[in-house]
Amino acid sequence: MPRRLTRRRRLLPQPLTFSPFSRSVARVASIQMVRSKAHKSKIPRPDCKDNGVSKHNSSLSESSSEDEGFEGVVQTDFVFFDPKPDDFHGVKLLLQTYLDDKQWDLSGFVDLILAQTTVGTLVKIEGDDDDTPFSVLSALNLGRYKDHKCIMELKEFLLQICQEKDLINGLRSILGEQAHDVGLLVSQRVVNLPPQLLPPLYGALFDEVSWATEDEPTEELRNSFRFKFYLLVSKIYKLKNTNQKRNANLKKRPNTHNDEEIIYIKPEDEIFHKLSLWSFTFPMRTQQVETHEASSLKNYSLTGLALVVEAEKISTFRQQLQSLIDES
Repeated sequence: MPRRLTRRRRLLPQPLTFSPFSRSVARVASIQMVRSKAHKSKIPRPDCKDNGVSKHNSSLSESSSEDEGFEGVVQTDFVFFDPKPDDFHGVKLLLQTYLDDKQWDLSGFVDLILAQTTVGTLVKIEGDDDDTPFSVLSALNLGRYKDHKCIMELKEFLLQICQEKDLINGLRSILGEQAHDVGLLVSQRVVNLPPQLLPPLYGALFDEVSWATEDEPTEELRNSFRFKFYLLVSKIYKLKNTNQKRNANLKKRPNTHNDEEIIYIKPEDEIFHKLSLWSFTFPMRTQQVETHEASSLKNYSLTGLALVVEAEKISTFRQQLQSLIDES
């Protein structure tokens, strides 16, 4: 049965403002992904797609790399699309450092994401001739795809980099015997995408997961979306030379020098981290690009973060994400 189209409240364009430090973080983190071009903002997706496309208007405040003195508001339209094979190169670019600098079957991983059209979203700029995706969000069942080379290599990578002895058995279980209950939450985007897009973007994904448990054509496929857990692999900036009790329990908190111990590149990761069943951090060989803007992060190192969230916590996540954006 097709989903009934319901109208969401149209968001009015609002200027986004960033502190100099936050702007540096965003620009440094996205410099490898996007060349200097007007970054645009997108539409919240309705409760169902109209021909796989959903649209939203908003604004972005940024500093242009072509004119370092310019600080202004760029009005743009972002559009939510279903994944399709033509998006291969753009999605592969977004995921280039998903597993740090590991050589693995990234092409096969991208193929899995693009082949799963009922659950997953790409964000693009409306009318962009390059048709470049600025964000990819999907959830892949680790059990369903367990025999694919890319998933086997991803599991191997996580088991190798986990140094938490009290977590390794739980990680093995999530990647092994419980894999059919685990959704790998793949979320990658250019960092300075307007935050107003996050609630509708994640809302669309988790709605699609729910619908897939009813609408997929076979019982096997429907069951493959009945997730009990979500596994997230992401990146944070971690303050150097700090005394930690335990990496697995790191939470964002200020230290005596008014530097945050953790800078979450993606704001939703802080919520996931706080709601996580368990988590661990790991060092990365890929570091920030050496630019004059990177001086704002000189006391930080780019660090990997892996965590598991129970599916029953997702409603809380959605509420907290909406509150975070409303308050910002």
